[in-house]
Amino acid sequence: MYQHSLTRRAVVAAVAATALLGLGAAEAEAAAPAPKFLAPKELPPHPTSPWYAGRVTQGLPDYPVFCLERVLPSRRAAYREFGTEFDTGAVQLTFTAKNATAARDLATRLRTSVRGCAVRFERQNPQGEADWKDYGPLGVANGAHVYGVHTAPPESEHGVALYGIGRDGRTVTVVKWSQMGTLDQAPVKAFKKTTTRAVAKLYG
Repeated sequence: MYQHSLTRRAVVAAVAATALLGLGAAEAEAAAPAPKFLAPKELPPHPTSPWYAGRVTQGLPDYPVFCLERVLPSRRAAYREFGTEFDTGAVQLTFTAKNATAARDLATRLRTSVRGCAVRFERQNPQGEADWKDYGPLGVANGAHVYGVHTAPPESEHGVALYGIGRDGRTVTVVKWSQMGTLDQAPVKAFKKTTTRAVAKLYG
């Protein structure tokens, strides 16, 4: 009888300890600082317009993010939209994974999706044209990479987008800048600074 009582006490204690550990983990995640976002002035300067910014919003934008439509996770996601008085716009997204390995895998999937975007576009638009460029890695936090994608739908305007994808620990951020035009007209040098700032600022 005494042994049985001790066993029951041990089980109760173990369950209580597990519950406390689980609560501690949940509280620690809730207390973890939220990733910081770019300010309008940190985007590539527009020659004739200031940048305007929306508020940081949880989840994903209501519209599909071109080149990344099928690979953006909705869990632990947030975004901020930016615009100008003209056709130039931008969006920054952040994703906090369960650990650094999951974040690294997500960053790889995002980069792969951007690299294959031009081919997918031409498949879906046989009369259109698309091309892309790899602008290389950036030495910030756990790394970042910049790409450019140019699309020309049939009987429509040319469009160009720059993508910066980077990681700090278990958080991945994507910055997408876009406007009408071609890759030759994209502010690559300034956008690299924007991407570097976006990754460094996440927890800086």
